[in-house]
Amino acid sequence: MDNIYLFMLIAITVLAVVDIVVGVSNDAINFLNSAIGSKAISIRTIMIVASLGIFMGAVFSSGMMEVARKGIFVPAMFSFEEIMYIFMAVMITDILLLDFFNTLGLPTSTTVSIVFNLLGAAVVMSLIKITASESQTLADLGSYINTKKAIEIISGIVMSVFIAFSVGALVQWVSRLVFTFQFEAKKKYFGVVFGGISLATILYFILLKGLKGTPYYKNIASFMDGNELYIVIGSLALCVLFSYAFQKITKKSVLLVVIAVGTFGLALAFAGNDLVNFIGVPMAAFHSYEAMQHAFLTVGTLPADFSMSVLEKKVPAEPLLLFIAGAIMVLTLWFSKKAKTVAETEISLSNQGDTDEKFEPNMLSRGIVRGTTDLSNYLSAIVPKSIQQKIEKSFEKPSAKALTKTQSKDLPAFDMIRASVNLMVAGVLIAIATSMKLPLSTTYVTFMVAMGTSFADRAWGRDSAVYRVAGVLNVIGGWFGTAIGAFIAAGTVVFLVNWNPKVMTPILLLLTAILLIRNYLSHKESSNKTIAEDSLTDSESSSVQGVIHESAKNIANVIKRGNKIYSNSINGLAKQDTSLLKKNKKQVIKLSEEVDSLRDNIFYFIKNLDESSLNASNFYINILGYLQDMTQSLDYISKMSHKHVNNNHKKLKFSQIKELKEIDERFELFFNNTQEAFNSRSFEQIGEILGRKKEILELVTSKILKQIQRTRTEESSPKNTTLYFNLLSETKDLLTATMNLLEEYNEAHDSTVTPATIDVDPIIEAKKEE
Repeated sequence: MDNIYLFMLIAITVLAVVDIVVGVSNDAINFLNSAIGSKAISIRTIMIVASLGIFMGAVFSSGMMEVARKGIFVPAMFSFEEIMYIFMAVMITDILLLDFFNTLGLPTSTTVSIVFNLLGAAVVMSLIKITASESQTLADLGSYINTKKAIEIISGIVMSVFIAFSVGALVQWVSRLVFTFQFEAKKKYFGVVFGGISLATILYFILLKGLKGTPYYKNIASFMDGNELYIVIGSLALCVLFSYAFQKITKKSVLLVVIAVGTFGLALAFAGNDLVNFIGVPMAAFHSYEAMQHAFLTVGTLPADFSMSVLEKKVPAEPLLLFIAGAIMVLTLWFSKKAKTVAETEISLSNQGDTDEKFEPNMLSRGIVRGTTDLSNYLSAIVPKSIQQKIEKSFEKPSAKALTKTQSKDLPAFDMIRASVNLMVAGVLIAIATSMKLPLSTTYVTFMVAMGTSFADRAWGRDSAVYRVAGVLNVIGGWFGTAIGAFIAAGTVVFLVNWNPKVMTPILLLLTAILLIRNYLSHKESSNKTIAEDSLTDSESSSVQGVIHESAKNIANVIKRGNKIYSNSINGLAKQDTSLLKKNKKQVIKLSEEVDSLRDNIFYFIKNLDESSLNASNFYINILGYLQDMTQSLDYISKMSHKHVNNNHKKLKFSQIKELKEIDERFELFFNNTQEAFNSRSFEQIGEILGRKKEILELVTSKILKQIQRTRTEESSPKNTTLYFNLLSETKDLLTATMNLLEEYNEAHDSTVTPATIDVDPIIEAKKEE
């Protein structure tokens, strides 16, 4: 017996552990986001509840790994070695694919990933067998592959996307219509009924989805079958009574319990039903190896026609294996940083307030938003005004202080009503699909329900809709990308393994390890990024003098970074250093984005000022305008320099470089003095710096006149002439913008006035303390 198969089995077992880690990191969003987004329960409590659900779901899992064993392909049509090649390819590609989505922070379906990995590997292996056969043709592919299952899953994807979104939107719209955004006033009566319905629904979902199919379900099956209606009515009554008693005794909303129980239920269902995605293939590989070893020991050699029909039998998983898998899943939930990254995607897309949008709008998202807006306008024209006014009143948000995007991060992304609807609707849809034996992905259902409730709750306003819709389209596109990518990747890997298993298996495993480590380090670096020392910060002062003092650090940082960008542009041109100029472009883009971010917060700055502080807003707008002018000049200089060198145009003459260096040295002195004045808050020095304005402008003008003379007498390169004139022209614009900024500070600064600041919002501070 060849040791290569034992090596493969060990490798598949190790890969199974990694697969659990990357799989849980992605699927954790399914049951965590409603609780995390509402911030109704502490993170620690959420994690404990979810951990219990995962562990119980894993231990109570049926372990019937039918999908991996015979759901996609017909095992009897393949030999032992072919099955091992398929399973090896599936594990490698499944891990890499899920880890790729985790690194991007996009949710995907572990079910679709494993199914299409199996399908891709099995199809390619079947084609290899058909090609080698003299009697079979491509028409015989259907005898190898279970095409019906694949079609069911694809149809399930499409159906779940539209149904989950539509039902989630409808239930949330009705719930908001009843409770409004000020549901605290209505929770005494409506809250009890709503909480009771939600709890009863979720508990029924736990019984049907979480326990059905497990060995333990048969103990209560005789009681459940035929009595579903009575059980639902009875549990509804008990849950309503419990909700009333809970609110009466604790003086807290029963929605806290709904969110906790719903999180537990989804976690239980996830572990109990998606465990096959992680350990189904390794178990099937083990049983294949066991059957082969038994045949080898019986006859002394492996029969040439030895098939894997043994995989068609139902073999439950060992309890110890399920226990270990559950423990790994729980540990992953607690320690995986990538799970947090994926969770942030869904929460940002469903956030009720303003937030930093993660996705850029595209043509399709703009078209959808425009079409939806037109439809809304049409409906508004035919719905009576009185009805519209009543609906609008239900969707009125309580008046509150305008918060910046940074401040909004400290508050819940949405309220407990939406969190409860998310959990309740997702549970109902999954339970219905289970009872009807329809293929369904928990990821698709939970994500699209969350998006539907966000849409109905008007979280996607005119200012954010194109970004949110683009995000949803990106995620949905990623789901189909999962299927296509898994199919192609698994097929490619199984082809390579079959070509030379002894050589390709170690190489592919090594490549997998390298890619996983690289993704881990890349994600760690991006997630651990701290705010740079010279990054820009929002102003929160309410007076001109306060803004002057508070924004001084920003000005000093822009001057410091601008000085470096300008010098690097000149040095890059002098040395023809493409690498330096390329890095310089990135730096100026980053600076421009930070200045744009400050301008984005002008609305919140002005909204939070009182009548006596309006001059502060005018001053703040002016200095941000000058900062933007400065970054635009730096951006043009940087891009122009990089383009010239990157296109291999003729180098600037020595005299031109010398003149640019002279200007750079003068600018460096000017920038350093300015930076020192703002860092030390010595605003009196600004007048002295402004006195040198004429001197510096005359220096730049003199260089322009010299270039004009050179062009008339000796210059022969149009590109060089254009570059040099543009550089000097933008240098003058940069100097003018900087001087205007300094003049604004010089005129506004009054050392006799004590700076005033905006009061800190006590709500935000309370949330931070929690």
